[in-house]
Amino acid sequence: MPKASEIKKNQAIEYDGRVYFVKDIERSVPQGRAGGSLYRMRMYDVVTNAKLDETFKDSDMLNLADLVRRPAAFSYSDGEEYVFMDTEDYTQYSLNRESIEDELLFIDEETQGIMVILLSDAPVALDLPPTVDLDIAETDPSVKGGSATARTKPAKLSTGLVVQVPEHISTGDRIKVNVEERRFLGRA
Repeated sequence: MPKASEIKKNQAIEYDGRVYFVKDIERSVPQGRAGGSLYRMRMYDVVTNAKLDETFKDSDMLNLADLVRRPAAFSYSDGEEYVFMDTEDYTQYSLNRESIEDELLFIDEETQGIMVILLSDAPVALDLPPTVDLDIAETDPSVKGGSATARTKPAKLSTGLVVQVPEHISTGDRIKVNVEERRFLGRA
């Protein structure tokens, strides 16, 4: 059982009989207290996606949840259900659109490195790689000599995500996108 000070982002913990993903951690050291740091954690229920903000002392003991991560690839969508296939044993996992709406902005048929997160053998969430390669569906025409300046323009990707790209990038190019910061990294 780790202390609250040892918990990292994107870990899953058991709290009040439920399992939560830790999405954000803020550390603060209140004045006037004898050396104790406080950790404010923004957590999301893995089943209902309900948000919970909770503050823990650095010495509070927390339980890590027993989650299994399986490598998977996007297979197909069926209405509101998105089906991912395990790349090792070909098991199919269905996830509801609402529970993975943010992740869908980074997933196309060619996305590699997706992990399906299982809780008691039931799929509850997706874990994406740090970067993904996506096609530009629509952007302003490229400007000749545009690479010499640092100006950017919006580009709509094949998944619907909009990122700022340099002026020399054009429609149809495949680019690398940072998933956490939602920003352009370079050509793929």
